[in-house]
Amino acid sequence: MSENSIKLVQADGQPIFGEIAQPVAEVNYLECDFRTPMDKPVKGIRKKMSFNQFQFIGVMNDDIIAGIAIVDLKLISNVFVYVYDFKTGELFEKSILQPLSVATSIEAKPDAGSSYFKQFGDRLDIICKGEGRERKIQVSLGHNVSIDISIFQPSQFKPLRVCSKAGYNGWVYTQKAAGLTAEGSISCGNAKYILTQQETSASLDWSCGFMRRETAWNWACFSGKLADGRRVGLNLAAGVNETGVTENCLWVDGSMTKLNMAVFEFDRYQPEKQWLVKTTDGLLELVFQPVGKREEKINAWVIASNFKQVFGHFTGWMIDSAGEKTELNNIPGFMEDHYAKW
Repeated sequence: MSENSIKLVQADGQPIFGEIAQPVAEVNYLECDFRTPMDKPVKGIRKKMSFNQFQFIGVMNDDIIAGIAIVDLKLISNVFVYVYDFKTGELFEKSILQPLSVATSIEAKPDAGSSYFKQFGDRLDIICKGEGRERKIQVSLGHNVSIDISIFQPSQFKPLRVCSKAGYNGWVYTQKAAGLTAEGSISCGNAKYILTQQETSASLDWSCGFMRRETAWNWACFSGKLADGRRVGLNLAAGVNETGVTENCLWVDGSMTKLNMAVFEFDRYQPEKQWLVKTTDGLLELVFQPVGKREEKINAWVIASNFKQVFGHFTGWMIDSAGEKTELNNIPGFMEDHYAKW
């Protein structure tokens, strides 16, 4: 724990709400005074089982776009990986469910913890190094997939850290970063991709909390390079983290510009059609052209999910905190439409 870092839950049993400037060393949720809507304290195993965690990692360059996720809902956990080849149009994907999260762990330390999922011959590991400045991702899914990637966050880079209320008695902490660099290798079947920092960009989403029992959101994220070579990243969401704060921002060479509310326009039942997204402050307007999607529906007793994550390219414009208007052309990234009950 570095000198200027903090624990999220304070001495009064409540988390720090709003945008958080200091690094969060630990989301110490077991110290939270979490209660039912009728003000009855929730303790022990019930508190642990009420706490959800997930991480999503995006990796992209001119050749491929990949999504890697680990989700721990306590009653069930999930890992999914997909890799899409822009040139051939081939998509590899694999999703694994694990009852009761028996071999799943996400340490509640955004910049220092490790995470893993293992089941039979499949394994995913995420290890943070250097106070979050490097994340090592290793995935082995049978004989088909091998991923070994490092994602780098410069020391001057400012990730977005937000904690907001969720429903009557819950809260969510999320930490986002986009416009990062990555290097390593991805092997899918007979295809192998070598990723270099010069050409490869990445995004990180680390989220947890006592979330709404039933929720839905839209999300947009991209990472790439501008025409002049500067790194650019974007994170937008609607439907979550909107109580007194938003998780909407863009980065140019690690410098963050906060954005207002995001408006998504799309056809839910035909997500492969063009999407539009803009912010209400007039700082950003984008067209998103999908090239493929990953979708999954799970209806398992008390848990349900209708998940559509579309990948493709963003074109449009943005205005950063310095007032500079910049055109964006074919920046790779994701759009998402998600309903969840957990």
